[in-house]
This record gives sequence, structure tokens and C-alpha cells, in this order.
Amino acid sequence: MKILSVSDYIEPVLYNKFNPELFKDIDLILSCGDLQPEYLSFLSSRIDSPLYYVRGNHDIRYAESPPLNCNNIDSQLIRFNNLRILGLEGSRWYNGNPIQYTDTQMKKKIFRIWPKLWWWRGVDIIITHAPPRYIGDAEDLCHRGFRSFHHLIDRFSPRYFIHGHIHAHFNDPSERIRIVKNTRVINTVGYFLLEINEK
Repeated sequence: MKILSVSDYIEPVLYNKFNPELFKDIDLILSCGDLQPEYLSFLSSRIDSPLYYVRGNHDIRYAESPPLNCNNIDSQLIRFNNLRILGLEGSRWYNGNPIQYTDTQMKKKIFRIWPKLWWWRGVDIIITHAPPRYIGDAEDLCHRGFRSFHHLIDRFSPRYFIHGHIHAHFNDPSERIRIVKNTRVINTVGYFLLEINEK
């Protein structure tokens, strides 16, 4: 399965310079937030694959103008083919605007999903806006990751944990990936192409 993940800024190769040959055979699109809803609508229409998203801390417009033909999976555990996918929106609280959470609030969101995670015997992919704390995050309040995400990794060992929010330049795609126990934590700022075998 080929997955396209996106977040935080618009890539010309995916928008005004879109080249369908570069993105053929995409089975699924995952958005990790802070992108204009029109961009997600465009991706969904041009690539013609299901698109699941979580909102970032700047995605306030989504409440009134959600992206077309896209699915918000915040606080939901869903199945796509044989994959179990969990979404968690938002950043750490820093100025009181919407789509910001304290670590305690995020822990409560996770707690509400815990029974389904247990019933489904875990999760394969987690998409979030912010990263786990100390896994490629920063020290300013806005860009700190969530400590509570470590409980998900420790207990359920997802194959992939995909996030945005932390803007960085990568010379090689492998620089985006950090291994935490058995989980590959991927910073998808811009875009990332992931090929995985379904179980």
C-alpha cells in the first residue's frame, strides 16, 4: 500500500505544479494539519483516494469550511482495508485559541478511545499534529510534544506515528524518521511517501 502524508505547508509539486505521474497509485492520503482546506480538497480530487485528516492549531477555518470529500478522524479509531488508524488533533496549549490542549486534556481524549484500542487489539498508524514529547519537538510552549502520546506507543506499539507541526528541512527522507521502540515516528511536514505491507 502506498500512503501520501502531508502537513503544515503547501508543496508546489502537489498543487500548482502538480504532476500526476509522481503520485500515481496512491491508496490513501493522511493529513496531519495546518493546511488550507482547499488544498486538501484539491488533493482528494486530483489523486482520487480517500483522505483522512486531523486539524492543526491553525485550522480554525475547518469549522465553517471543511475540506470537501475528506474525513476528520480526530479521536476516532478507523479501519482502512486491514489497517487500524487513529487520529488526534491539535497542539499543546499556548495562547488559548481553539485546537490547543494541555497534556491532561490530551490524556483524557486518549482515555476515551482506550477501550476501542483494547478491543481492536491496538493500532497500526497514529496521525497527530504535534509529536510525542522529546521526539523531535521543541522547547517553546507551542511546539512541545505531548507526553501522553508515549502511553500509546508504549502500550500498543503502532507501526507508524505520523505528525507535523515541527518545521524542519530534510536532506534525505530517512532524516524524518525516528525509531521509538518498535514504532517509526515520522515528521511529515510538507509531504512524505510511505509504502507499507498490510498485515
